[in-house]
Amino acid sequence: MERIAVIGAGVSGLTVANLLKHKYIVKVFEKEAVPGGLIRCRRVQGNLFHICGGHIFNSRRSDVLDWFWAHFDRESEFLKADRNSVVAFPDGRKVPYPVEDHVYLFPEETQKKVVSELVELASKGQGGAENFEEFLQKRFGRTLYELYFKPYNEKVWRRPLGTVPLSWLEGKLPMPSVQEILFNNINRVQEKAFVHSSFWYEKKGGSQFIADRLSESLDIVYGADIASLSFDGAKWTVAGELFDVVVFCGNLKDLPQMLHGVDAGGRLDFIDGLEYHGTTSVLCTIDANPYSWVYQPGHEHKSHRIICTGNFAESNNAPGKLSASIEFTDDISKEEIIDNLSRMPFHPEYIDHNYSRYTYPIQDAHTREQVAALKDMLAGYRLYLSGRFADWEYYNMDVAMGAAMDLCKTL
Repeated sequence: MERIAVIGAGVSGLTVANLLKHKYIVKVFEKEAVPGGLIRCRRVQGNLFHICGGHIFNSRRSDVLDWFWAHFDRESEFLKADRNSVVAFPDGRKVPYPVEDHVYLFPEETQKKVVSELVELASKGQGGAENFEEFLQKRFGRTLYELYFKPYNEKVWRRPLGTVPLSWLEGKLPMPSVQEILFNNINRVQEKAFVHSSFWYEKKGGSQFIADRLSESLDIVYGADIASLSFDGAKWTVAGELFDVVVFCGNLKDLPQMLHGVDAGGRLDFIDGLEYHGTTSVLCTIDANPYSWVYQPGHEHKSHRIICTGNFAESNNAPGKLSASIEFTDDISKEEIIDNLSRMPFHPEYIDHNYSRYTYPIQDAHTREQVAALKDMLAGYRLYLSGRFADWEYYNMDVAMGAAMDLCKTL
C-alpha cells in the first residue's frame, strides 16, 4: 500500500484521512496538541468556547450529508435547530435576518425609499455588477445598502467594498429577485432557502466533538510543526519518513519555504501577496435572548456579530449563565475588547478571548486562476492541496468536507 502524508488535522485533513485510510497507509501531522483547526473548542469557567466562530453543520450536498452521518448518530448526539438571526441596529431596533425580507419593520419613510428603489431596479435589471459594492446596490438598492450591507461588510472586511471581487464570495451571497423581496415582505415570509437556515449542533462538546470523533481511528502525530516537504524525484520526505503522496491541508503562505526538490517555475510567486484577515473571538456571558446570530452594522463599537453559542446547546453554558462568542476582525487588545463590550447589546461580560491570525482568505480577480495553476503543477509531483487556506477559499465546514471529498476522488 502506498503511504500518504496529510499535513493538518483540521476539517479538511480529517476528512481526507478518513476517506483514504482504507486504501492507503495514511499519517496525519498536526502542529497543535488537539485536532480541529478552526473548529477547535475549549472550556473556560464551565462555558464552551469556540475559539474561532461558532461552527454548525448542514450541507446542500447529499454526499457530504451521507458521509458525515456515517460517523455520527444524528438522533442521540445532535440537536436540530432553526436559525433565529437578527440585525441589531444602533437605535435598538432588532430586525430579523435577512433584513431585505423585513423592510416592513423599518420607519415608513425608509420603507417608501426601499420600495421605490426596488421598483427602479426591477425596471433596469439587477445584473451587470463588477464588484461586491455594485452587486449589493443593484440587488437591494441604495437605502438598504447604506443602512446595513455597507457598514456591516466594511466592519468584516476592512476595505472598500468596490475592491472586493464577486468571485471571492461566490456561493455566499444572497440572490433574491425584486419580486421575491416584495413578496416576502407582503406575506411576511420567513426565509428558509439558505443552507444554514436550519442546522445540526452537537449536544455536548461543540464542534470539538466532531474533530475528536473524526480523529479517533487515524494515525495522527500531534505537535508536529512540519517545516520541510522534500521531494527526491520519487518519494516525499516528511518528518524523516518517506511517503508516496502528500496532501497539504495547511496554509498556502507556508508552502514556498517548505518545498524542496520542486521546480515551481514561478508558480509560487503570487503567494507572498495573498491577503487575509484574522479574527478575535471573545467568550462572554450575555443576557437571555432567543437568537442564534446577531449581526451588528453600527459603528458605535468594532464587533460585527454575536454568536449566541449558549443557545445552541445547554451544555455550552456554565450553570445559570448564557454564553456567546463575540467577533472582531483582526487583533484587538483585552482593554479594547472590554471597552467595546460596554457599548454592545445584551450586556456582554468578558470571560476570555482568542486571536486567530488566519480566518478569512481574501481573493483578487486572479487568485483562483493562480491557485489552479499551482495545483496542476504540484499534482505532477503527487502533492495535492485541500482546505480553506490551502485552496485560499472562503469555505464553511461542510464545503471544506465537500472539497476534500472531490479531491480524494481524483486520487
